[in-house]
Amino acid sequence: MSSGKFKDFEAALLRAAEEFRKIKRTEIIRLISNLDADGISAASIIIRVLERLNFSYSVSILHQLKEENAKELAEEDYEYYVFCDLGSGQLSHINKYFKGKQVFVFDHHEVQGVAGGNVVHINPHEFGFDGSSEISAAGVCFLFARAVDKKNEDLAHLAVIGAIGDVQEKNGFQGLNKVILEIAVSKGRIKVEKGLRLFGLQTRPLHKLLEYSSDISIPGVTGNESGAVQFLKEIGVEPVDNEGKWRCFSGLTDAEKKRLVAGIIMKRQAAGVRNPEDVFTNVYVLPDEKPGYFRDAKEFSTLLNSCGRLGNASLGIGACLGDEKQRLMAVSSLKDYKKEIVSSMNWYKDHVSSGSDRIIKGRNYIIINAKDNVLATMIGTIASMISKNNDLEDNVFVLSMARNPDNTTKVSLRITGNPDGVDLRSIVSELVERVGGEAGGHQYAAGAVIDTDKEGLFIEEAKALFESFRV
Repeated sequence: MSSGKFKDFEAALLRAAEEFRKIKRTEIIRLISNLDADGISAASIIIRVLERLNFSYSVSILHQLKEENAKELAEEDYEYYVFCDLGSGQLSHINKYFKGKQVFVFDHHEVQGVAGGNVVHINPHEFGFDGSSEISAAGVCFLFARAVDKKNEDLAHLAVIGAIGDVQEKNGFQGLNKVILEIAVSKGRIKVEKGLRLFGLQTRPLHKLLEYSSDISIPGVTGNESGAVQFLKEIGVEPVDNEGKWRCFSGLTDAEKKRLVAGIIMKRQAAGVRNPEDVFTNVYVLPDEKPGYFRDAKEFSTLLNSCGRLGNASLGIGACLGDEKQRLMAVSSLKDYKKEIVSSMNWYKDHVSSGSDRIIKGRNYIIINAKDNVLATMIGTIASMISKNNDLEDNVFVLSMARNPDNTTKVSLRITGNPDGVDLRSIVSELVERVGGEAGGHQYAAGAVIDTDKEGLFIEEAKALFESFRV
């Protein structure tokens, strides 16, 4: 990472902090953020900054900043607005409607347009950093918080959780994320450990942890509940405790953990799996948290995502800020989210197996039009899960659609294998240019909102575009 561009970015953050400190404490700050884990983490960081500066504030969490959202927000009786994880792609709306207001935009999405004179716009892309891999919106908000006051460095763990939620952790962090992680570690907010590449080490029952081990293929165990229980017994790790309750990985002794790791590697070796010992990854532990949903940063980020997707973003913010009552409610929201995922995936599987016209398959694409059968806030999660399915070849576009309540349709685009040289955001932007709507996102995860009556046209244009593609 170039020290020159980092200094330039820091200088812009310091100027933004200086501008922010000029606001009178009697003003109420209007805060608007995105509903995913990154947006919730970002909003939580800004809220903590506002509280430490004794500001009052009002918060809204949006799925997308559409033009009508911008217009409605600007008509409210506030003078100062902060946008997190939104705004860089909608500068034209902000310039148009927020004249006479002071606006701060902390975002990491691709920039479209130029910020007006009343807009303090902080975006890593303008300083040579990649906002899809080197820093998330929560990271931008954290660096701003740090520029306001060094004491805010104790919020670094929230930026790490946000970056994980935005899938920016790939066996470690790079760029500004790496700098932020180092701060979180130095402040004792995060500990980096080597651990099994399994999701749910803190919370899932051991046999379920192994059954759902999609990141580590364990022949005879992955996808097989009884096989997982049998495997544990074979290696001398009892899956049930003395009270008859299923055990979690976090409750195993060190000797049992070693037996489990050795057993997994041997099972993979015996089945001829390539690189059988490749079962480890970085685990980001929050040492101040007790074992459970908030101790592993990856599980924490999933919980935040669940809150946002089910319209409970305030619970996610409460969880980030340590509110015990809201944390209990957030865990309940996570359980509802898991049920919603199961229901959505069952809908998809049923329609695939029945040859429904709601699932359109081509040489290098799958188009899913769930209409009202899947929540619009969930359709991106479903597209991501399908794109990670080992049954699909690499370089297959996965386009999913579901309807919002306001006669618009949410579109999400993913691609299997994440090949170099494919920019999903530019593909979605091109489709929106042809059909109308608003596009956003990153290289490997993009989306749009279109009018519902344009669904058919959008699908036809998408098919033509995908068929012309050679990856």
